[in-house]
Amino acid sequence: MIYPTIEQLTKGEFNRYELVVGVAKCARIVTDEYIEMRTRAQKMIDNHETEKPLAALIDPEYKDKKAVKIAIGKLEEGRFKLARPENLK
Repeated sequence: MIYPTIEQLTKGEFNRYELVVGVAKCARIVTDEYIEMRTRAQKMIDNHETEKPLAALIDPEYKDKKAVKIAIGKLEEGRFKLARPENLK
């Protein structure tokens, strides 16, 4: 069984295609956040602002999980929301 189910993520409002597109867009945001976090951490190391290794400066959720898994978790928790383009106006 796959958790969370499609019905739980879409709450019956969206079809599978819309869910896939939404998760892909969320995963892109997660990837961008990870890149920003890693860049900031590398600058701290290069400027000798910290003695910690790079891995210790990055949020464990972002370095230990795949972007799609994080995006699905954020959708499930409500931190990301699915929306149709016509509803965004």
